[in-house]
Amino acid sequence: MGEEHFVETEKMKDVQEKLEELSKAHFVLVHGISGGGWCWYKIKSLMEISGYKVTCLDLKGAGIHPADPTTLISFDDYNEPLIDFLSSLPENEQVILVGHSAGGLSVTDATHRFPKKVRLAVYIAATMLRNGFVTEQDVKDGAPDLSEFGEPIDVYDMWFGLGLEQPPTSAVIKTSLQRKIIYQMSPLEDSTLAAMLLRPGPIQALKSARFKEGEGAEEVLRIYIRTAYDRVVNPEQQDAMIKKWPPQNVYTLESDHSPFFSAPFLLFGLLIKAAASLGCSE
Repeated sequence: MGEEHFVETEKMKDVQEKLEELSKAHFVLVHGISGGGWCWYKIKSLMEISGYKVTCLDLKGAGIHPADPTTLISFDDYNEPLIDFLSSLPENEQVILVGHSAGGLSVTDATHRFPKKVRLAVYIAATMLRNGFVTEQDVKDGAPDLSEFGEPIDVYDMWFGLGLEQPPTSAVIKTSLQRKIIYQMSPLEDSTLAAMLLRPGPIQALKSARFKEGEGAEEVLRIYIRTAYDRVVNPEQQDAMIKKWPPQNVYTLESDHSPFFSAPFLLFGLLIKAAASLGCSE
């Protein structure tokens, strides 16, 4: 009886140690185009209450970052805040990178550059392309196609930082269409907040995203979280990217493009489950 009690106690200690180690995991959350670190406010609250460390970055020209997104035409320039952040981490520190929508490009770029600093890469309704936009098929799979909602001029407000004779450098979905396209299952107060905070996204910079595959990048564990009712990166596009570059695990949320608003508790649970199931507590 005493020996059995000792074994059970040791098992409980082992579980407790693993849970404590997992709670030390550092999640770095990366927003999509036009968004900012603010979009993660529900997830950040849930994680921090549960003891996790969370960083919500603003990429250049997004959120409260002072740069003018209309002037950005280079993806490296746009993604500089994430790269600088990872560069500043101690050599032995690893993070769990989470990218939403176009934030998936930022996550992939980071895994090529800093594979030893990324323990897990999580893509949420995100563009997951091994080398970025290299081929026409990459664009078809990874770039939003909103043609069902009208011509680009009817769907987007656009800015022409290089002149009217050149393609637009930044754009944002018109306020009147944002709820219908991005937040159709989200609480009204969240889509209202988003309408007040969204900024033009540097579309030329994103189109230029191409990555040279870094040594060790393929060893970074990846998770994809599908969004079943997504009108921005539709399920067919998500499935095409998953098939082309299979991650270790795929989960599905019954949500719109913005599960951090429409399904925050389920998304939080999946992020913790993904981290635990792939050994981030070891």
